[in-house]
Amino acid sequence: MRHDESRALYDRALSVLAGGVNSSVRATKPYPFFVERGDGAHVIDADGNRYIDYVMGYGPLLYGHDAPEPVQAAVQKHAAAGPMYGAPTEIEVEHAEFVARHVPSVEMIRFVNSGTEATVSAVRLARGVTGRDKIVIMQGGYHGAQESTLVDGGPDDAHPSTAGIPSSFAEHTIPVPFNDTEAIHDVFEKHGDDIAAVMAEPILANMGIVHPVDGYLQTLRDVTDEHGSLLIFDEVITGFRVGGLQCAQGKFGVTPDITTFGKIIGGGFPVGAIGGKAELIEQFTPSGNVFQSGTFSGHPVAMAAGHEYLKYAAENGVYDHINRLGKRLRTGISDILEDQAPEYTVVGSDSMFKTVFTRHGASGRSDACKSGCVQDDSCDNFDACPKTGADVASAETDRWERVFWHEMKDHGIFLTANQFESQFVSYAHTDEDIEETLEAYKEAL
Repeated sequence: MRHDESRALYDRALSVLAGGVNSSVRATKPYPFFVERGDGAHVIDADGNRYIDYVMGYGPLLYGHDAPEPVQAAVQKHAAAGPMYGAPTEIEVEHAEFVARHVPSVEMIRFVNSGTEATVSAVRLARGVTGRDKIVIMQGGYHGAQESTLVDGGPDDAHPSTAGIPSSFAEHTIPVPFNDTEAIHDVFEKHGDDIAAVMAEPILANMGIVHPVDGYLQTLRDVTDEHGSLLIFDEVITGFRVGGLQCAQGKFGVTPDITTFGKIIGGGFPVGAIGGKAELIEQFTPSGNVFQSGTFSGHPVAMAAGHEYLKYAAENGVYDHINRLGKRLRTGISDILEDQAPEYTVVGSDSMFKTVFTRHGASGRSDACKSGCVQDDSCDNFDACPKTGADVASAETDRWERVFWHEMKDHGIFLTANQFESQFVSYAHTDEDIEETLEAYKEAL
C-alpha cells in the first residue's frame, strides 16, 4: 500500500493541529492514514486504499458508513429545515419517549452534546442530590475528559492522571479495581457517608473489554442502596451495543439510578444523554437546582438521526445480524489463538470484540468463553483472563501498537490503534468480511 497522500496531509496537519490530530487515539505511528470517505463496512483513505472498518467511529456507526434510508431522510429533512433554533423541537420529545420505553433505568432524560458532557453532568447531579462529594470509579474505566474521573491510583493515593488538573480534584475521587468486591466494601466502610455515587461501565469498554465477574454489578447495586449512594452506569460505549435496546443493564439484569449515553443514541452525530429515575433527572435546572444547560443540547439533526437509528434497529433484526457476526468473529479468533497464540485472550460481547495480548493465558477455553471471555470460573483460562484494567495494561501493548496494528492495516483491516479501545461489528459487515478478517488474523499473529 502507498500512503503518500496521508503522509503529506499529516505533514500539513502538524503545522496547525496539536500532534497533527484532534483526538489522541488517532495519532498512530509513524503517521495515521487519512480517511477520504466511508462505504458500507469499509473506509477508503486519501491514497485510495480500502479497509474493512472495525473502528466504526469508536462505536456509534451501528450501520456502518451507509445509514438506512429512513435515517438519511430524517437527517436531510431536519438539516434542511434549519441548523438549530435555541428552542425545543418535537423530535427531542419523540426520541426521549423511545429511550424511556426501552432502557430499564430511564424514566426521564436530559440530552447533551457528548459522552464527556453526560458524565460531567451525572457526577454533578449525584453530588447535588445527595449533598455528598466523593465519587467511586473503576481503575481502567473511562468517563471522558473530565476532571473528576481523570484520576489514577488507589483508594488511599488518588491523583490526577494528566497535567492541568489540580490535585484537590482527586481528593474527592476514589479509584478501586473493577471486579474486586472486597475493595468496594472496604471503601464504603471507610467513606460510605461521604460517597455520592459509584460510577462504572458495566463492562470496561475502553480498557480491552473486561466483563464483570458473576454478581459484581449486583454488589455495586446493593452497596450503594445500603449507604444511600447512587449507582451510575456509564453506557456511552455499551449503550445500544450490548443488550440491544435495553443496553448492558438489561443484559446483566442490574438497574442503575442514572445512566449516561453517547455514541449510537445520536446516530453518529455529536450527542450525549443522562437518563434515570424521574425524581433524579428532575433535579436538573430549570425544574431543580442542579445547573445543566447547553446551546446545542437536543440538536434536531442529532435527535432525528438517533431516533431513526434506534427505531430501525427495533424493527429490522439489526441486533440479530451484528451479534451473530460478532460471535462468529470472536469464535474464529479463539480458534486461531489456540494454534498460534494460546496465551492471548479474546474478549467482547454482542457486536464488540478485541484480542488482549495477555502473557500467561491457558490454551483451554470453556464453551461459554469460546466466543469471548465472560469470566466463567469453569474455564481453564479463568485465573489468567483480564479482570481489572491493570490486567489489560500488563498485556503486550507495544506489540499491538507497533507490530500487529500495522500488519492488519497492510492486510486491509482497520482496527483501533491500541490494545485498549473496543472494536465493533456493524450491520454493513458480511460473512465474507468476517472470513477475510480471520485470514488476516492468521497472517498477522
